[in-house]
Order: sequence, then structure tokens, then C-alpha cells
Amino acid sequence: MASSLAVFTLPHYLCSATSNYNKQQQLLRLSPSSLCPAALLTASSATSLRAVSPSHDASYVQTSELTDTTWDNLGFDKPMSADYMFIMKSSEDGSFSDGGLQRFGKIELNPAACVLNYGQGIIEELKAYKKPDNSILLFRPEEHGLRMRVGAERLLMPSPTVEQFVEAVKVTVLENRRWVPPPNKGFLHIRPLLIGSGPVLSLTPAPEFIFLILVTPMGDYSRVKCLIYVQTNLCFGVVFFRGGAGSVKAIGNYAAILKAHVEAKANGFSDVLFLDSVHQRYVEETSTANIFLVKDKIISTPTLEEGTVLPGVTRKCVIEIARSQGYQVEERLVSVEELFEADEVFCTGNAVHLSRVGSITYLGKRCLTVNLNLLSCLSNCTRSCQI
Repeated sequence: MASSLAVFTLPHYLCSATSNYNKQQQLLRLSPSSLCPAALLTASSATSLRAVSPSHDASYVQTSELTDTTWDNLGFDKPMSADYMFIMKSSEDGSFSDGGLQRFGKIELNPAACVLNYGQGIIEELKAYKKPDNSILLFRPEEHGLRMRVGAERLLMPSPTVEQFVEAVKVTVLENRRWVPPPNKGFLHIRPLLIGSGPVLSLTPAPEFIFLILVTPMGDYSRVKCLIYVQTNLCFGVVFFRGGAGSVKAIGNYAAILKAHVEAKANGFSDVLFLDSVHQRYVEETSTANIFLVKDKIISTPTLEEGTVLPGVTRKCVIEIARSQGYQVEERLVSVEELFEADEVFCTGNAVHLSRVGSITYLGKRCLTVNLNLLSCLSNCTRSCQI
């Protein structure tokens, strides 16, 4: 089924915080022997976790058989519940420790929790893939951990270290490995959450925080063709702007764009492409992905310097691979008119991977994009990084 994208005029913001974090390996191979096969995590220091046996948990049962599932039909609208989730709470000094796995289920929150009243929360999302030899791969988990820390800093939240983040992801995936779809059938969607769980009704940060990871299997979204609609109606209001929080994965950002996203889908489009709030002309990103265009063999994508575009991990990977393959890549202001003149337009993101934009609709005008040469090349290259 063809999907579609809508271009809307609400921008996203990128937090100005920077880091000297050096990128490690972009792919992590997991196997049951790499960690205790049934493990809880306990912080042995502020930056490391060690696996310990969960023998005291009578409900904890190791399972490795594959589920009888039609993987292609799985999606975000009705996520399936995997076996286990990971939970770790902050201490009084803001550090995280004593995290562990428990059966997937409901969590309790005080009605006065900061996340419920003021939206103090960050999400992340990454993937786990299965290879033909049944090994499992994670794509750049360290960068997702770092991005969560940058977002947490913006929202005045303590956060797990990158090492804690990666170790928690690894353990959660391994204990839910029977939910990882077979090769080329999809991926295991990993959703880390960091929320202000402590009660507070004054406009101050929460006194306590919860770091949680849930996982759910998904079908192959990279085969979906995107159809974009550019919305110029400002009735939704401008909620993302330079100096705001649109470039971090704050949970409130997504609630603010639900109306635009749902209306676009009701009109036959799969997503919304947002324009800047000042000029209503420059492309920023869709509600779920970054966007690229190709013209005369030059690749262009909206710059991060304006502080209004989410620094996508897949986006960064595509830029690095394209440059390594000899392509010229420009990160700059991109006008919406350029989309209509482009030789090729595609999106990048955790779910869509690299996805063709099949059409763009703006001010009643619709154009089709059919050239897939560069998209196919880059898609093959990025997938080769994952096997």
C-alpha cells in the first residue's frame, strides 16, 4: 500500500547542546552468550552495569522459541506486547541504578507525576535485526543513548549513561529475542522512555525519574512508498521554533502535531512535512523522518544549525556513507520549491529506514518522483552495514 507525506508548516527545533562523544562501532552484534541469558541489571558504578541472575524472580522464564506470527502485518497502530520490559529508577542524587527486567505490563504513576502534568519526558527508538545465522544486530545504539542524554539535558532530567543505555538495550533485546522477526521480514522496535515520574504540581523538574525500555516486533516499513502533502494552514499554531524543544524527542512534541498528522492521513497521505515557522518556506522534516533531495548528483538535506531539525541517526549514517561513496552532500536551508525540481526525494528514519517519496503535494500542486538510483545505492550500503 502506498504511503504519503504531507508538508506542514510547523517546524522542529534542535537542542543547541553539543557533545565530544566519539562514535564507536555503528553496529553491535548480539548473541545469547554475550550476556547472562536471563539477566537483571544492577549498577556497579555510575557508568557500568553488570548482569546478575534473576533466580529470585519466580515469574522469570527463559524462552527462545519463535512465535507463530505473520510478521508482515505488524505495525505501530497495534503494537504487540513482548515478554519483558526493562525498568530503572533514579536515586536522590540523579544517578540510575538497580535496573532490571520484569514481565511486560502496566506501570504505576502518581497522578501528580510531572510527566502527566507537564510532559517532562523523552523517547528514543532504535531497531534490532536478525541475520540468517540467528545473530541479532543493533544499529548505532550508542548514538541513540547519547541523543537521549542531550534531550534529557534540555528538559532538566538526569539520564542513564550511554553505557547503561546500551547495556539495558542489549539485555532487553536478548530476553525478547524470540520476537525479533526473521531476516527481511521486519525488525524489533526498541522504545526507550525517560519520564519524570515523581509527583510535583509546581513548574519544577520531577524529584524522581524512570528509565524504561519496551520492545515490539514490526514489519518491513522500508518497502512503503511515501506520498507527501505540504500543509500551509497555520491554524494548528506554531509550536516548534528556534530556541524551543522540537529537535529533541520530547513526548509533548508529538502530541502537538497529532492534528496535522491525522488530518493528512485522512486525506490519503502517510505523513506531514513541516516547514519553518518564520518564512513558511524552508523544509525541515516530517513527523517521523528526515528528508533528502537529489539534484544534479548533489544530495541536500535541511541543516541542523537552525536548531529546528531532529538529528536523526539514520540521517547521519546516510550522510557519512554518501560522502564516503564520493557524493557531494550539502546540509543547508532547503526551500519547498526545490522538492518539485529535484531528481529524487527520499526520507530516512528508524521505521522507514530509507524510503522513496512517491509524490509531493503543496498548495494544490502535486508532483511525482520516480528516480530511485541514489536511494537504491544508499539503501544497499546502509543495509550492508547491518549484516
